[in-house]
Amino acid sequence: MSDVTTLASETNCHIFEGCAFPSPGLHSFVFKPIFSIGSFHFNKPMLLALLSTVVVIGFFWAAFNKPKLIPGKMQMVGEAGYDFVRRGIVYETLGKKQGEKYVPFMVSLFFFVWIMNLWSVIPLAQFPVTSIIAFPAGLAGVVYVLWMSLTFKKHGFVGGWKNITGYDKSLGGILPLVVSLEFLSNVIVRPFTHAVRLFANMFAGHVLLLLFTLASWYLLNGIGIIYAGVSFVMVIVLTAFELFIQAIQAYVFVLLATSYVQGALAEHH
Repeated sequence: MSDVTTLASETNCHIFEGCAFPSPGLHSFVFKPIFSIGSFHFNKPMLLALLSTVVVIGFFWAAFNKPKLIPGKMQMVGEAGYDFVRRGIVYETLGKKQGEKYVPFMVSLFFFVWIMNLWSVIPLAQFPVTSIIAFPAGLAGVVYVLWMSLTFKKHGFVGGWKNITGYDKSLGGILPLVVSLEFLSNVIVRPFTHAVRLFANMFAGHVLLLLFTLASWYLLNGIGIIYAGVSFVMVIVLTAFELFIQAIQAYVFVLLATSYVQGALAEHH
């Protein structure tokens, strides 16, 4: 699962052998470089992110490389996934006519985030890439640039800032307060919360899985085996729960991205 899990198993550290509990922490998210080139260090999360790209591209290439009128199993699954994002997120938020051009981006974003989350419960990998803040921040940054560029392209420079800040003369004396709050919320807080929402959920989920996995091993000695069994049941329950959360977080991330695009294209009143 991570370096701390490997350490626990290698040292055979159990509760009745006088060993301290190898509790998870920030060190559980730090990995030794697989290789380094100068100051560039390539580690496990980066490898998993790269593999996520390969998986998403490979799957959709296999599904749609030779599409058939009567789809096979791979094409059917691909169409179901594509249609879920297209109809369930993009069309619902942007409408069919306006949203069609953004479907490929949103589909790619959804499955990329989902696969990076899913590594958490895949044997040997067992680490959610999005629990490293740099990855959600990077994706949120791409969405942020898209939102800002669409805003100014649609409304022009002055109109764009009016759209972002909610400028409306009819607000009267509270206009400066509203503009300040909207600017802070949209320009500064929005990309931060977009990234942190995904990161925090994956970070917390991984810590919980680590905690109960390590506890299962740590208690596996003497009468502690009873508690180890309870802890192992929690691992199974949390794994099932994580599968649900991983999909939900990918959905929420893309839903927010789509809503930002909708806000950029909406007419300012």
